[in-house]
Amino acid sequence: VQLVESGGGLVQPGGSLRLSCVAYGFPFSNYIMSWYRQAPGKERELVANIGRAGEWTNYADSVKGRFTISRDNVKNTVLLQMNSLKPEDTAVYYCKGLGNWGPGTQVTVSS
Repeated sequence: VQLVESGGGLVQPGGSLRLSCVAYGFPFSNYIMSWYRQAPGKERELVANIGRAGEWTNYADSVKGRFTISRDNVKNTVLLQMNSLKPEDTAVYYCKGLGNWGPGTQVTVSS
């Protein structure tokens, strides 16, 4: 099982980024997929998750209305579209599936 995130970077407040996570080695469409984040000095927290066929989504209150999670079960990919980014969104973002974590991708929101 391997999860590989990409798409992080430095963005100004109010900007957008799209994170991508490609999954390998397990039947992707059978599993709920999640995005978490961990800011310096803080615990890892759930950002969003999505049902097996994308039939439901769930978001942390802090990102509702700004972030959108989606998945492509043909490409074994889960996406996180992040809009209206704030400095407090700065964190390492992790993909999780089948109890496994990716290495993470850094998102920094700063002017």
